[in-house]
Amino acid sequence: MPRLARAIATVGELGSSARAPGTIGSAVGWLIGLLWLAHAGAAVRLWVVVGGTVAGVMASTRTERDLKRHDPSCVIIDEVIGMAAVFALMPAIAQSVWKAGIAFGLFRWFDILKPPPLKWLSRFPAGWGIVLDDLGATAYVCASLWVAAAMGW
Repeated sequence: MPRLARAIATVGELGSSARAPGTIGSAVGWLIGLLWLAHAGAAVRLWVVVGGTVAGVMASTRTERDLKRHDPSCVIIDEVIGMAAVFALMPAIAQSVWKAGIAFGLFRWFDILKPPPLKWLSRFPAGWGIVLDDLGATAYVCASLWVAAAMGW
């Protein structure tokens, strides 16, 4: 079980990259969202986000405990889930690579800066803190894109 949890949490060890593991995880989520989730039905999108969140929390909790570090940088399943969730909630952005690129940039920006309450969410215990702050970044991205769309974008 520890190997499976680590493989999920690090997305097949992609998180072990020495450079920008969070960006790599976000890119994986972006590709999943752009190429698959945005074209899936609403029920599939919901199940992927909910199932991914549950699996991500469980795997992150186990990996964090095994490594004895809070939110280790090698755990990138949270970025995958968070970025993919943007496409699950706003599948129309997949119609434009430009809009999808803006969503990616916004996600990285919010994930790195962790504006309130994302920093607070990251303090939840174990895998919950790891995953919830990225889902919060998802909410910020979606809110930003909805405002931009309301303004005519």
